[in-house]
Amino acid sequence: MLRTPSSKFKRVHSNFKSPLQVPGGSTRLGPEEEMLELQRRRQQLDSEISLLEAEGYNIDELERHIDKLHEYNDIKDIGQTLLGRIAALRGTTTRDLYSHFGLDLDD
Repeated sequence: MLRTPSSKFKRVHSNFKSPLQVPGGSTRLGPEEEMLELQRRRQQLDSEISLLEAEGYNIDELERHIDKLHEYNDIKDIGQTLLGRIAALRGTTTRDLYSHFGLDLDD
């Protein structure tokens, strides 16, 4: 026996349509136009990179900085998990533990 899911929408079995829209409207570019657009975008990004390097930014340094931020966020997530477990064991809230351990809520 086949069951049709109940829904207030008429087309329950319609094809999936992504809520994300393609930038620049719904017109599709042909392969040549898409290639030209990608080349234009690459030139624009190369120009922006050159400007940043002229201002003293170093790509390797920025990548190391991003890696350090990822590491920091991972450690912070672990700390949050531990505080949550301690709070559950003590029957209190994580917020209460912040003051108990001398932490700022913005930490």
